[in-house]
Amino acid sequence: MQYSVIIPAKNEEANIGRCIDSIVNVDWDRSQYEIIVVDNGSSDRTVAIAQEKGAQVFVKPELTISGLRNFGAQCASGEILAFIDADCTVIPTWLEKASVYLSRTDVACFGSPPIVPVDATWVPKAWFAVRKKKEDCCETDWLESMNMFVRREAFTASGGFDESLITCEDYDLTLRLKQHGLLMCDSSIVAVHHGEAATVRHFYRKELWRGKSNFVGMMQHGLTLAEIPSLIAPSLHCMLWLCLIISLLTCNMLFLYSVSCILIIWQVFLMITCSKKLRPHVSITSLLQLHFLINIYLFARGAGVFSSGRRKDTRACAE
Repeated sequence: MQYSVIIPAKNEEANIGRCIDSIVNVDWDRSQYEIIVVDNGSSDRTVAIAQEKGAQVFVKPELTISGLRNFGAQCASGEILAFIDADCTVIPTWLEKASVYLSRTDVACFGSPPIVPVDATWVPKAWFAVRKKKEDCCETDWLESMNMFVRREAFTASGGFDESLITCEDYDLTLRLKQHGLLMCDSSIVAVHHGEAATVRHFYRKELWRGKSNFVGMMQHGLTLAEIPSLIAPSLHCMLWLCLIISLLTCNMLFLYSVSCILIIWQVFLMITCSKKLRPHVSITSLLQLHFLINIYLFARGAGVFSSGRRKDTRACAE
């Protein structure tokens, strides 16, 4: 068998049927792929719907999100492990486009960032400019587990997902997968994520949640050069705003002037960064929206640095 599609789920009654239907309807030989759902102890009809749709279903309420994926991999028969989330759908050519890499034994992992649905709010549409890659097909440093294909041998050799992390487990895994082959981002392998944060509040909560594992993940796999900006930028951002508040409360005008100048320079730098991310489709609206979200992101990730990346509760987070 070529592919094992692994879907972790918890209380995904509204999504799991749509997800499985899209996979069943791909333009590919049905005998060459299987669908495995690993449920985290849902209280709704997630399990029943998945079974009705013909998926293999396992219930593992004691596992983390990483543990669910690892368990699915242990049960899989396919040469390629295809990880996707329950709130995603795929287009008919999903496995056909992925088949380009079946014979590429030099490639350990491939996929692409899931796109946002056409009816999404401005928040996920603006943020996709950060998530998408610069080229349609290129080597990359990491891939998201919402649309990730991993060669079985490489997955086993890398040790699988780190079950102690509540999130950022995909980044941690891909760092280890790079030791076993190339990581390829191919935008023709299309999945659609219907669960992106639709509001600013939800966006902040998700990034705070993700930030909780970011620092711990760095400590476990060792800080890489690519991760330094993601550690320094949120800390600097929060420190500047904190200094501004302190200067206002203490009425220290010299301190206020100094901090304000630095903060303005920092915001100009963020604006330039946003402009580069949006090219060649830059507009005033898109620029302001992304600049605003970048600020929210940095606040959330900065706060996350001070939180533990390990959960006392071992169940998967359904955030």
